[in-house]
Amino acid sequence: MDFLKSAVASAISKGPAFGYAFGDRVDIDESIWTLYNGTKREDGSKCSIFSFEVNSNKSRLPLARNALRKLRTLRHPGVIKVLDTVETESYIYIATERVSPLNWQIKRKSLAEETLKWGLHNVAKTLKFINTDATSVHGCIRPASVFLSESGEWKLGGFEALSSMKEDDAMLPTYGSLIPDANRYMAPEITKGGWEVIKQNPTHAVDAYNYGTLIFEVFNGGFSGSDQLGQMKSIPPSMHQSYKRLLNPNPKARMSVGQFWDQGRRLGGFFQTPLIQVTDDIESLGLKADAERDELLGKLDEVADDFPADFFKMKVLPELLKSVEFGGGGAKVFGTVMQIGTKLSDEEYEAQITPVVVRLFANPDRAIRVCLLDNLPLMIDRLPQKIVNDKIFPQMVTGFSDVAPVVREQTVKAVLTVVPKLSDRIVNGELLRHLAKTSNDEQPGIRTNTTICLGKIARNLGANTRAKVLSAAFQRSLRDPFVHARNAALLALAATSDLFSEDDCATKLLPVMCPSLVDKEKSIRDQANKTVDIYIARIRKFSSTMPDTMLPSPSVSSASATAPRMGTPANDAAGWAGWAISSFTNKLTTATGDMITSSMSADQSSQPRSASVPPPIPTANKPPPPLASRSGMTLTKHSTIIPAIASPDTSTGFEDTEDFADDWGGFGDDDNSKNNGTNSNNNKSVDEDEDPWASPAPTSTTSFEDKGEPDFAGWLAAQSKQKAKNPLPKGLAKSSATKPAAAKMSRPTVGARANTEWPRAKPEKKTVVAPKKEVKKVETKAAEDEEEGWGDAW
Repeated sequence: MDFLKSAVASAISKGPAFGYAFGDRVDIDESIWTLYNGTKREDGSKCSIFSFEVNSNKSRLPLARNALRKLRTLRHPGVIKVLDTVETESYIYIATERVSPLNWQIKRKSLAEETLKWGLHNVAKTLKFINTDATSVHGCIRPASVFLSESGEWKLGGFEALSSMKEDDAMLPTYGSLIPDANRYMAPEITKGGWEVIKQNPTHAVDAYNYGTLIFEVFNGGFSGSDQLGQMKSIPPSMHQSYKRLLNPNPKARMSVGQFWDQGRRLGGFFQTPLIQVTDDIESLGLKADAERDELLGKLDEVADDFPADFFKMKVLPELLKSVEFGGGGAKVFGTVMQIGTKLSDEEYEAQITPVVVRLFANPDRAIRVCLLDNLPLMIDRLPQKIVNDKIFPQMVTGFSDVAPVVREQTVKAVLTVVPKLSDRIVNGELLRHLAKTSNDEQPGIRTNTTICLGKIARNLGANTRAKVLSAAFQRSLRDPFVHARNAALLALAATSDLFSEDDCATKLLPVMCPSLVDKEKSIRDQANKTVDIYIARIRKFSSTMPDTMLPSPSVSSASATAPRMGTPANDAAGWAGWAISSFTNKLTTATGDMITSSMSADQSSQPRSASVPPPIPTANKPPPPLASRSGMTLTKHSTIIPAIASPDTSTGFEDTEDFADDWGGFGDDDNSKNNGTNSNNNKSVDEDEDPWASPAPTSTTSFEDKGEPDFAGWLAAQSKQKAKNPLPKGLAKSSATKPAAAKMSRPTVGARANTEWPRAKPEKKTVVAPKKEVKKVETKAAEDEEEGWGDAW
């Protein structure tokens, strides 16, 4: 064996260039040829090489040269395909498509009956062409002359004795006796009269008889002599009558192979099998109508088990791909392609199906796009990641913005299949941008599927963007008017609860889920309860691991003399909000300092007054210096009494306890700003330790000069009109003229009074002495700061 290879290699090196390399030798029956598996040097593709050594078999050299010549000129689908030939004085090489001897399958009886019929049908069709169209005689029909291609088709070879009866120097009459094993397959007339009688009989006679012996051998697994031909037990009954006519001892009455083929092709004939019909029609699949195509595909499913697997790969699959890509085969044809693809190796899949899939994704036909997306789960594991990222996904994303809703929906669903093959950059960038668009789609089903998709690919998202993207997307879906979209959001939140931090669960997600607890749909309420329970259980588990308090220890608190006093829930047993009220009350009752005294008599202070009249300003026990001396301004006197802070009056609806219900959202409401502005204008400054709810003290009625200060008489008149329109107590009345700046809880200084909205009165020529009030500027400033800061903190 090694010697033979070395001899062949040395012969090639000395002869003309031959672009094929020899491989392993293939065992065949008696033949003038030696068969090798080979490869093409240029691309490594597979081939077979028939080698004839001249020096070792010179007597049969005419047969080898005849075969070389006929194979070069004879072209037919049923004939072995020749790739290249080379002839020298010492050897003849014929490189063909990769083939294997039929004898291997015949001896093992490994072929099904339908497959045997299909093979005999192909050989009969080829012989009909040789006998009728080429007017030639093959003369060597036997299993040794038939080969199986890579696709499993039966290909005819053995053209050593192929002769045209029109030629004077025909090879068969002269060299027929040199054919290996000729006596075993010799026709009866040749046995009696020799090879010369061929010219006296019909052209088809010899080949018809040999074809009959081929039928017997393929169904029985062997053939030893003509005496066995009458045993037809293994031959299909539908063939018996025609089979006998092929073996007729009279060559002139013998049925031709062409006639045998025609009888088998008739309605109900032995060649009318689904397998044969599929192979005949598969090449014209792209030209068939929809009904004919569906019928053919139905037959293809029926014979899938009988078909040679290689035939599906090499013949059926390429035709199906052509039909899908160019012939409008549609989803059904592509589904068959995917079924065949499961039987392919990774290398075969990448070579045959992957290039077509890439081209189909670039096809603008929406039907093809939907078909590809539906079958993506069947082929995603076979597609390389680089192909998916670089070629398939850039074409796939066009479906997110397609005008057809079905394409958008199928694209969203396909994300689940393709996301494992996408890079992190694409997933966290381009993919999320497209999903953000479909989450606002006009179709509620697409919005719902986008939410489901986000929930399922949540763990493929980057840790830095995952929580932010998911919380925003699910929050939007919870407000969706479509009930299934809200349900999908709740289900997704339940499935991804472990991806959020405990802080996000408590501060971001629970607040947006709670409205679903009172949803109008019961299914949403039920699911919301389940999801909220999951988050609350997680938060409770986390809170149990937190420290009891973050406040400093009592020893540290007592060491700081300036630390403010604050109430804590542990010190109050009145309820969950009792600490806030007690803290506010303690601030008022524990204030220290001198109470402001007034020269007003007790009778005046106890006189009933309207709730719209500002209460008198309390004065300190120690008379303060005149206001004019401190501020450089005087006020015009229009009343004998300066309004003071209003005290609670049960007759006007006030109560001793202040209600904070209207201010829960903050101190920026219109009512509070109006009240605060009024009180700040009427009270020039109040010590931090003064009690704003104390009874009013008498005030001085000393007059002072008018220096352009506000007109209190006009202001009182305006208040009276306002009271007529709004009979509510002053503290509850709403004002439409409240400025936004009045919402702050700060008291304007005396110098700022000129900028208020009070009506300015014409100056009168009365001299008014400023009341003597002692106000500490430092304490006033501290009170303002404390009050402002408290409001902001609330």
